[in-house]
Amino acid sequence: MRIVLLGATGFVGHHLLPELASAGHQCLVLCRYRLGCRELALVPRAELRQADVHDSAVLKEQLVGADAVINMVGILNESGRDGKEFGRVHVELTEKLIAACRETGVHRLLQLSALNAGQGDSHYLLSKGLAEDLIKQATDLDSTIIQPSVIFGEDDSFFNRFASLLRLMPALPLACPQARLQPVWVGDVVKAMTIALEDSNTVGRTLVMVGPRDYSLKELVEWTAKTAGLKRRIVGLPDAASRLQGRLMDFVPGKPFSSDNYRSLQIDNTSTENSLWSFGIRPHSLESIVPGYLGNSIHQGHLNRFRKQSGR
Repeated sequence: MRIVLLGATGFVGHHLLPELASAGHQCLVLCRYRLGCRELALVPRAELRQADVHDSAVLKEQLVGADAVINMVGILNESGRDGKEFGRVHVELTEKLIAACRETGVHRLLQLSALNAGQGDSHYLLSKGLAEDLIKQATDLDSTIIQPSVIFGEDDSFFNRFASLLRLMPALPLACPQARLQPVWVGDVVKAMTIALEDSNTVGRTLVMVGPRDYSLKELVEWTAKTAGLKRRIVGLPDAASRLQGRLMDFVPGKPFSSDNYRSLQIDNTSTENSLWSFGIRPHSLESIVPGYLGNSIHQGHLNRFRKQSGR
């Protein structure tokens, strides 16, 4: 199968591409800057092509001859605060992709969405929900929507980010400490996506993917500190302070936290449903995976600092 991938240069894409290649698929990865993701070109049967996927004409051109398309383009925060960038990335691009699929005769579409898409009042979740609505309305396409909880794995932006923050301060003020999440391993997600791609029974379905158990955000951050060998105090903030932290962080470059993140965390990111089991996949626990890469990351950080101090 010849597959066009959008957003494959991100975290999930880096894990999905080798999985698809191992299954024998030919993959075309569309990226903004080809030289910035040259490592993906080393994956067998993968081709990198620089293209502006937000340009409808360019997108249509790249889909010619494809059997399927996988859309993983997404953002967790925007530069502004009005939701326009979320709308552009999640909703408008999906609309253009559906049109391009119709014009080029590509019927198979996998969309990486998010658990709780369309719920609450965060721009992130609402825009993800609007994108899902567009796909569900396109009944002429053979589409499948993937709804994962927080995805973890090597090079993730969850455990690695918290570990980095914990290394910088003796105590961490944590917003929304009681928010509940059910982290799912990226290896399980990409395996299920690869199987679903060729499974006709998944057409028209929304597949929920979560880990084996849920945790409070504070439990996860405390566990991260312990796993990284750091003695840190995690200070859970009350709701008013959490909301204020989000507003203040809206103006911090890179937005490590934002008002929109605060609104997303008002809904538990958990589910009693788990589609992984239907593919014969037993969800991996974070305790069995994260120490393997988080410990290495911490060790490498210590080594780099030692080399810098010794002038090596």
